[in-house]
Amino acid sequence: MTDIATPEHHSPFYAARQAIRRHATGGNVLILATVLALVIANIPAINSYYFNFWNQEVRLQIGGFNLFSHAGHPMSVLEFINDALMAIFFFSIGLEIKREILVGELSSFKQALLPIMGAIGGMIVPVVVYFSLSKGTPYSGGAAIPMATDIAFSLGVLAMLGSRVPLSLKVFLTTLAVVDDIGGIIVIAAFYSTHIEVVYLLYAAALLGILLLGSAMHIKSQIFYLVIGGGVWFLFLNSGVHPTIAGVLVAFCVPASPVFAPKRYIKIIRRSIAYFNQDDDEHLNARTILSKDQMNWLKEIESASDKVISPLQELEDSLHPIVNNFIVPLFAFANAGILLLGLDPLSVVEGISLAIICGLVIGKFVGILLFSWLTVKFHLAPMPHRANWKMMAAVAMLGGIGFTVSLFIANLSFSGMGEVGTDLLNHAKLGIVVGSLASGILGFILLHRFLPTESEPDPDRIEDHPAH
Repeated sequence: MTDIATPEHHSPFYAARQAIRRHATGGNVLILATVLALVIANIPAINSYYFNFWNQEVRLQIGGFNLFSHAGHPMSVLEFINDALMAIFFFSIGLEIKREILVGELSSFKQALLPIMGAIGGMIVPVVVYFSLSKGTPYSGGAAIPMATDIAFSLGVLAMLGSRVPLSLKVFLTTLAVVDDIGGIIVIAAFYSTHIEVVYLLYAAALLGILLLGSAMHIKSQIFYLVIGGGVWFLFLNSGVHPTIAGVLVAFCVPASPVFAPKRYIKIIRRSIAYFNQDDDEHLNARTILSKDQMNWLKEIESASDKVISPLQELEDSLHPIVNNFIVPLFAFANAGILLLGLDPLSVVEGISLAIICGLVIGKFVGILLFSWLTVKFHLAPMPHRANWKMMAAVAMLGGIGFTVSLFIANLSFSGMGEVGTDLLNHAKLGIVVGSLASGILGFILLHRFLPTESEPDPDRIEDHPAH
């Protein structure tokens, strides 16, 4: 007898699995973009085209107004990617954070406490390690570089080990990376803002107020939030506060409640399907143009389907493929190109490169594992299901893959410092790539050794159970 799995049987796992699969797939594209950037940047015949392309101006101009301008100057292609497209990346992160707080892993404090504490340790210890190696140097201001965990890369490594990885460990790492992103957003807002133009911020606050009012009035139009959100982004861009923060704030204004309750939706589709059931069966089997009534019934189902999904979930689901498969890989392709031919190989084990590598490989590992161990030791939160401390150590090592946000913070840290800043940024990128690669390889080796040889049962799959 087949015991069909009920929604209660697998619903806690479905959303987590879907998010993990999306991020893991994006990780593969990200790896390809990074390798391609490193190769092109070091081919003498074409690397000049690569580096010069990012300095070209970008304009979206109507009369004398250029949307892609900063302080009256057109943005370069690189600035457009880092300040405009990455605002969409942070917008999607904001949507994900809001969903996690409302219905996800962060909705239950006890359930979320272990990855939250692991993330806090994974932010504090790397900063301490970096600062201890850079105190009194020109690059001490980059202490936040090794505090991030790249969710796409880290989950991509986990995906390579398939179903041997307990779902609880995947959820732990995903939640930890989300909390890491929150920390990164706070750091960017607090420490990477330039001269503040208060007037622009007041206008931006007014637009955010309109978005909140729209949410309170149950306005569900995605265009409403995206268009006004674009205005908030432009005002932040010219206010001195980093524009990616606008993406997060706009995301928090997007409503999470749908127009229709699921029960009403089910009534609508049942009624519409009932009309079809009244039709002649032979006519329904034929491939023919739908009648006017049939079109109306299907349109009613389509409209109801749109209204049972909240704008927050609809936007998050729509943006994930764009962000994971285009924006983040493009960011990596534009920023990971390091001219290795002119670098001293020994520079990897000295200066800012060494500080970042130690922060990512040692600091993240020690911070995540230590704070997680203390949390479990003092009975504040349980261990992830089917996991042990060897597996937790392997996952803590994967936390040192800091690629995307680390590159982003490195750009913010050393931009505007002239030739010294350019040199520091190149060595910082080298440290990020080497440190992330080392963490990924070591984490994979440890996981391969410590994970169980058998696969974890898939709770989303309908299985046969013996009759009771």
